[in-house]
Amino acid sequence: MKVKEIMKTLEAKHPGEKEYLQAVEEVLVSIEKVYNEHPEFEKAKIIERLVEPDRIFTFRVTWVNDKGEVCTNLGYRVQFNAALGAYKGGLRFHPAVNVSMLKLLGFEQIFKNSLTNLPLGGGKGGADFDPTGKSDAEIMRFCQAFMYELWRNIGPDQDSPAGDVGVGGREIGYLYGAYKKLAREHSTGALTGKSYGWGGSLIRPEATGFGAMYYVERMVKQKKENMKGKKIALSGFGNVAWGAATKAVEMGAKVVAISGPDGVCEIKDGITKEMIDYMLDMRASNRNKVEDMATKFPKLAKFTAGKKAWSVKCDIAMPCAFQNELSEDDAKMLIKNGVKYVAEVSNMGCQPGAIAAFQKAKLPFAPGKAVNAGGVATSGLEICQNAGHINWTAEEVDVKLHKIMNDIYDMCVEYGKKGNTIDYVKGANIAGFMRVAKAMLAQGII
Repeated sequence: MKVKEIMKTLEAKHPGEKEYLQAVEEVLVSIEKVYNEHPEFEKAKIIERLVEPDRIFTFRVTWVNDKGEVCTNLGYRVQFNAALGAYKGGLRFHPAVNVSMLKLLGFEQIFKNSLTNLPLGGGKGGADFDPTGKSDAEIMRFCQAFMYELWRNIGPDQDSPAGDVGVGGREIGYLYGAYKKLAREHSTGALTGKSYGWGGSLIRPEATGFGAMYYVERMVKQKKENMKGKKIALSGFGNVAWGAATKAVEMGAKVVAISGPDGVCEIKDGITKEMIDYMLDMRASNRNKVEDMATKFPKLAKFTAGKKAWSVKCDIAMPCAFQNELSEDDAKMLIKNGVKYVAEVSNMGCQPGAIAAFQKAKLPFAPGKAVNAGGVATSGLEICQNAGHINWTAEEVDVKLHKIMNDIYDMCVEYGKKGNTIDYVKGANIAGFMRVAKAMLAQGII
């Protein structure tokens, strides 16, 4: 395999799909050496097959708003690779959603799901629908219209979507209600992220954030340090950041910043339980304004418009919101302010220049496909519970999640250790790739 040749071919076939091409190149650079040590991979053209999705569904979503106006959006589902199991990956509702973004996320999902050691393939989907400012009734009508087009192509043993940006428990409820009526069966495993009581798993909403903190804790311990008193900056205030903040406080750390599209809230003395609980209200409001935290807690939080979480001094930086949200300039600011660890929680949350800056500064940097795998891992555990018609306790799920994240960390160290340093990016990419490649090889040319 020659990365430059493959990328040149892909760029010609998929011009303008910058996010997708960025994700592919990052993985290929990491795995090039180990791939070329396996001539059987080259003979079977594993890479040429792996970088192209199995299929992409694109469909019109037409719905009616509260004013009686007819609205039209585009919906998508990218089923990328099923070598390890049924397709698994979230649905994202955001005006920036397009094919390139979803191919990036679906490609990343292949390796993330592989790292969990669960039988899950990679996929992703969503729509260019903006839930901000929409009423519950409008969101319900959109979700129903979206599912009218998708329902025949999903199911517990075919493709099981979950939530993502703009898709939380409310949206999953509306989507599943429409699916159940259309499919005429109670296949709870067809979607994950459901509410507890009708197929959902305990601690699933918190799982991505919890898993991220379990991974970060191992990074910190690797340096013979502990979490107590560590200052953490988080971007976003949705389920992911909420789960991370909850577990960080349990570990004795201090969350000193959360951010949103409008700016950053600096929380000098660390976020409190009441503030963490309020993050759920902020998410449910559809306002998408982090300033609401400072309005609610004016003595504890200071809002600055137009700034990011990375402007606040911290020990640990954790982007939790969107891809490419942390730029090279942000990275330089963090390094200047003394950051010690960086862990992506959003998918591909750091731009290539930022990653290069962290690695040049010899800072431990871990990629989203490893750090945020706790969400899809617990979705996999939710499917297991659905299949067995059982419910595990929160403690049982948390123990399984903690073990999965520890195993992922160990795999990243195994494949990424070089002397006294650990390249977490390389480790995650190689560990995830090898399991998928071997499965593809065993299953023949299909």
